[in-house]
Amino acid sequence: MSSSQRPGADATVTAVSTAVTGRLEELGLDLEAVELTPAGKRRVLRIAVDKDGGVSLDDVAAATRAINETIDTSDAMGEHPYTLEVTSRGVDRPLTEPRHWRRNRSRLVKVTLVDGTAVTGRIGDADEEQVSLDVDGTARAVPYADVKKALVQIEFNRKDHD
Repeated sequence: MSSSQRPGADATVTAVSTAVTGRLEELGLDLEAVELTPAGKRRVLRIAVDKDGGVSLDDVAAATRAINETIDTSDAMGEHPYTLEVTSRGVDRPLTEPRHWRRNRSRLVKVTLVDGTAVTGRIGDADEEQVSLDVDGTARAVPYADVKKALVQIEFNRKDHD
């Protein structure tokens, strides 16, 4: 979760996250990010959601309605005007949770390890502790604790690898 540098923004992001998480879970969605940024006299509240199999437009619409209802009945945003944007997790977001790895199975990923080395491979099986990467035809187990940063690579001519 992130926020702008304005005082109180972190508390607002935490309050919004707490308020909407349960409602999103009822819809089968995971809360991936909450960002609050100033936009003139208003603020933009951007909430990213995801689920296994990806998020549809219907999912985003249902999440938007649920978030609006939840925020309107809570004091999470206070009295300040805001614009709500609900979005799905973009491919440019780092893989930070085991579910991110599972949801990107067979995708090419560039991983920077905590020791500074970089590994590029295709995501295989992933559990709660580690992921298996196919690196040039060789399986390599990578514990999440060893991952500093991981980004899915865009493949324009990707052939189905599942």
